[in-house]
Amino acid sequence: MLVSTRISVLLAGLALHFAAFVTAQEGGEKVVDGFSEADRSAMADTAEKHEFQTEVNRLMDIIINSLYTDKQVFLRELVSNAADALEKARFHSVQDDSFLGDTKDLEVKIEYDADGKTISITDTGIGMSKADLINNLGTVAKSGTTNFLEAMAEGSDTNLIGQFGVGFYSAFLVADKVTVTSKCNDDPTQHVWESSADASFTVVPDPRGNTLGRGSRVTLHLKEDAHDYLSEDKLKDAAKKYSQFIQFPIYVKVKKEVDVEAEEDDDDDDDKEDEDDVETKDDEEKEEEEKESKPTKKTVYEWEQVNTQKAIWLRAKEDITEEEYTEFYKSISKDYLDPLAYTHFNAEGEIEFKSILYLPKKAPFDMMDNYWTKRSEVKLFVRRVLVAEKFEELLPRYLNFVRGVVDSDDLPWNITSKKLVRKVLEFMQELAKEEESGDDEDEEAEGEEEKKEEKKDKSDEDGTWTKFWKEFNKNLKMGCYEDDSNRSKLSKLLRFATTKSEGKEISLDKYLDRMQESQESIYYMSGDSMEVMLKAPALQIFKKKDIEVLMLSDHLDEPCLQKLADYEGKKFVSIQKADVKLDETEEEKKRFTKIKDMYKPLTDWWKDSLTELTEKGAMKDAGVKIEKVEVSKRLTESPVVVVTSQFGYSAQQERVMKAQAFQNKDQISMMSGRKTLEVNPNHPVVVDLLSKVKANKDDAAAKDTAAVLFQTALIESGYEIADPSALVSRVYRLMSKELGVDPDAPLKEVEVPEDEEEEEEEEEEEAEEEKEDGAKEEL
Repeated sequence: MLVSTRISVLLAGLALHFAAFVTAQEGGEKVVDGFSEADRSAMADTAEKHEFQTEVNRLMDIIINSLYTDKQVFLRELVSNAADALEKARFHSVQDDSFLGDTKDLEVKIEYDADGKTISITDTGIGMSKADLINNLGTVAKSGTTNFLEAMAEGSDTNLIGQFGVGFYSAFLVADKVTVTSKCNDDPTQHVWESSADASFTVVPDPRGNTLGRGSRVTLHLKEDAHDYLSEDKLKDAAKKYSQFIQFPIYVKVKKEVDVEAEEDDDDDDDKEDEDDVETKDDEEKEEEEKESKPTKKTVYEWEQVNTQKAIWLRAKEDITEEEYTEFYKSISKDYLDPLAYTHFNAEGEIEFKSILYLPKKAPFDMMDNYWTKRSEVKLFVRRVLVAEKFEELLPRYLNFVRGVVDSDDLPWNITSKKLVRKVLEFMQELAKEEESGDDEDEEAEGEEEKKEEKKDKSDEDGTWTKFWKEFNKNLKMGCYEDDSNRSKLSKLLRFATTKSEGKEISLDKYLDRMQESQESIYYMSGDSMEVMLKAPALQIFKKKDIEVLMLSDHLDEPCLQKLADYEGKKFVSIQKADVKLDETEEEKKRFTKIKDMYKPLTDWWKDSLTELTEKGAMKDAGVKIEKVEVSKRLTESPVVVVTSQFGYSAQQERVMKAQAFQNKDQISMMSGRKTLEVNPNHPVVVDLLSKVKANKDDAAAKDTAAVLFQTALIESGYEIADPSALVSRVYRLMSKELGVDPDAPLKEVEVPEDEEEEEEEEEEEAEEEKEDGAKEEL
C-alpha cells in the first residue's frame, strides 16, 4: 500500500511538472535546468538562506582563485561523488529489496545545454534530504577541509583534491553558480540547493515536485572561459578518461542524425489520399515518384555509455586470459606491441591496493632524452576513479617505463610508492632468476651432441629477461646510481659481458661462482668496445693468469659499479688504475723486488724526463700530470702502459666528461688524476733504454724514445692527447732516421723539369708573336 501511494504521488508530481513545462514552452518562457521563470520566482520567495562554514569559504576562495593545471578534474570529482551515492544505494538495496522502488537502474547521466550554458550530472543514487544538503554541502568535517587547506599551504598537488573529501567544490573551477537538486527515500520532498560561491547558499523545496524519483542532479552554470565544455566530444573524452572503470554505467547525451522516410512525417489523412492517388497513376509516374522520394535527416538524442571497459585488476588472476591482459595493456599504454611481461598482485598490510604492472617490449626512442622530465605513466585510481595519469612520486625516474594501474581506497602514496617499487623489483628478479636457472640447466646438458644442438637452438632465441635488459639496461644502471635504498636489489639485476662470457652478458652472481679461490676482488675495465678492450695492455696479466674481467662498454657501467663499491663482500677494482693487487708467491715477490732495484735508474730518469715534458716541454698544455714511473706487474707483451690514480677518472670517464656540453675544464683536470707510467722490464725496447740511460743520461735519442713511448701509451690506454703535434714531430724524426735521412736537413724547393710538349707550345707562341710584329711594321 505504501509503495503504491509513493508511485501515485510520483506520477502526479511528474504530470504537474510536465504540464507546467509545456505551458512554459508554449508561453515562450526560458527553461534552464528544467526550471521555468515561474519556478525560479516561486523558489526565490520561499528559499532559506544559509551561511557557509568559514573553512568552506576559504576552500572555495582557493579553488576559484588558484591556478590549476587541469580544470576538467571537476568532472572526475562529481562523477566520483555520484558513483559513491550509487554504491550506497546498492548497499541499501541488498538489505531492503524495496529500497530502489521504481528507479531500479543505478546509473550516471551527463548532459549539456548549449543555450542555457549548463552541464548537468544526474545519478540515481541514495540522494540527500534537506538536512543532508545543508550539512554535506554547507559544512565540511575538519578532517577534510582543514587537511586540504594545510596541504595547500605546504604546496601539495591541488589536482588531488578528491583525496581530502572536498571534491564537490571543484565544480566552482568552471561554474559561477551550482544548483543541486536531490531526492532521497527518507524525505518525501525534493529539495534544491544553490550557491554562487558568495559565502552563502539557499535551500528550497522543488516547486516542480518529485522529478528525480531518487538521486541527485548537479547543474553547473558555466563561467565564460569554460564554455568549451559545452561539447559532447569533450564531455565524452573527460568522462572516459577519468571514469572508464567505474562499475556503474555512465552515459553522455549525444546528438545524432538518422534517415527518415518522407512519408513518416505525413499524417494519416495524407497517407490515405496518397493511397487513392497511387491507384490512378500509371507506371511511369510511379517510377518518377520513387526517384523523387529521398530519405530526410532527423535529429535525435541518445544516451551513449562511455565506460564500457571493465576493471580487470579487480578480478581473480585465474579468471583473466592472456588476451584480456594484452588488450588491457594496449588500451592503457596506447602501444601497438604486446607487453613483454606483466604482474598482477594485491598488496596487503598497512596499505592495501590492487595493481597490474607491465614491462613493455620496446623502449621509446626518446626515453633517455626525456629522462629527467618524464613522469611515471602508471595510472592512479581511487575506487576505480582516475586520480592521475602521470604521478612523479609514485615510481622513481629510472622506472618510468613501467606501465599499468594502481587502485586503492586511499592516497598515502609515500607508503604505496615504496611497496610498488619493491613489487616491481621483485618481479624483475623473478624474471632474471628464471632465465638464469634455465641457462644453468643448459650448461649442465653439454655432454651429448643432441643436447649441444638443443642448447644452440635455445641460445639463438633470447629469453624474456635478456630482451628486457637489451631495451632498458640504462634505466637500471641509472637506478643503481640514484636509488640508495634499493641499490642492493638492483645489483642482482645487472648484467655484464666478461673476458670469458663469449659476448654474452652474465650476472654478478655467476661471476662470483666462476671466481678463482684466491681471488679477493671483482675486476673490471671500461672502453669503447669489446674489440678495443681485449687488446688493451692492462688486460695482459689477467689473460695470463686466467682471471675473468668484467668488460664495461656502456658509459653508465663504470659510475654504476663505483656507486656499488662491492658485491657480496667482494670489492670492485679497475684494472686500468694503479695499485692493482694480484695473488703472488713468495718467489715472485722477491724477484719483483730485485727487478725494481735493477730498473731504478731508468724509472727515476724517466720520471724526471716526463715531468719536464708535461710541465715545461711540448705537453705543458695537455693537462697531464705524472705521478710516477714504475716497473709493471700487469704487462706481458707491451713495453709500457699508462694507468690513472685510484680515485681519478678512467680514460672512458674522461671522454664522457669532455663530451658534455656544459663541461667544467677545471673540474675535469682535477678529477683526471695523476698518471702512472708502468714499464715492462722484459721488453727489448725497455732493456735497451735502460742500457742507454746508464751509459748517458743526456742521450737525445733516449729522451725521444721515452717521450714517444709515453705518448703512444696514453693513446693505447684510451686517453686523449691535447696537442698531438709533438708526438707527430717525433714520429717523423724516427722515420727519417730509419730511412737514413737527416731529420734536421733544411727543406729545399724541388726543380720541376719542363715537358717537351710545353716547349713546343712555347716556340709556336713565340713564332706567332714575331709574325704579328712583322705585319705591324709593314703597315
